[in-house]
Amino acid sequence: MVDEHEDAAHGHEDRPDYDPANKDLPSGEPPLRSTAPQSEYTGRDVGVGIAVMLVGVALTLALPIALV
Repeated sequence: MVDEHEDAAHGHEDRPDYDPANKDLPSGEPPLRSTAPQSEYTGRDVGVGIAVMLVGVALTLALPIALV
């Protein structure tokens, strides 16, 4: 039976084997990635957020009034 986690299809083909005696850090840089809390917001991001909020507030207020 083949272990599905050991195949090279997961993108780890250039990953070195683990050696507990080797305490050196890898020479390559980590892949570029961005997560929301650490990244800066642009003016466009803020504008889209405000627009989504306004649509949500409008629906929240207008829908009950329209149904009464």
